[in-house]
Amino acid sequence: MGAKLREILLVDDQEADNFLHARVIRKMGCAETVTAKLNGREAIDYLTREVEGGIPLPPDIIFLDLNMPVMNGWEFLDAYEQLDSEQHAEVVVVMLTTSLNPDDRENAAKRGIVAGFERKPLTAESLRKVLLEHFPLVLE
Repeated sequence: MGAKLREILLVDDQEADNFLHARVIRKMGCAETVTAKLNGREAIDYLTREVEGGIPLPPDIIFLDLNMPVMNGWEFLDAYEQLDSEQHAEVVVVMLTTSLNPDDRENAAKRGIVAGFERKPLTAESLRKVLLEHFPLVLE
């Protein structure tokens, strides 16, 4: 394993999924930090929180569920697109869902900020695929 990502953000209302996905990420040793939020609103609040020195560094990858209470994945994307460019510059957003609806995959593909669409659960293989495509130095 090469250089590590600074942070991966999991956005999913299922705590068991967040636990499993964080475990896969930690086992691969590809990120310094794994952060989990239970809905899109929590994730937006996290991304826009005040930190010493100004804007917080954005995560390298956001794995985003679609079906969540409070703010679902689509609503998150709408809000996320409105953030300052520093808050989402070079962030890889990957939909991570159980949805079998082909419309969801198509809608995700139409959004320029969605870099991938993966089925839950996140596995070492699917994580490796995302890393290879977007962060190949991590796998060296």
